[in-house]
Amino acid sequence: MTTKELLYVEDALGHEQYFQTQCAQTAQQIKDGELKNLAQQMQTKHQEIFQNFYSLL
Repeated sequence: MTTKELLYVEDALGHEQYFQTQCAQTAQQIKDGELKNLAQQMQTKHQEIFQNFYSLL
């Protein structure tokens, strides 16, 4: 993996961690069950994406 590619993966990992955190915080604040579930699903999806990027290292 080139240095540029490694930097891209590291950047993507950081973004996915941020998105996970934001989705978790949002889910905690939402009272509507359906919207809360959607935010939790998005958190799970970003966790999966993070793992996919991490596996490239």
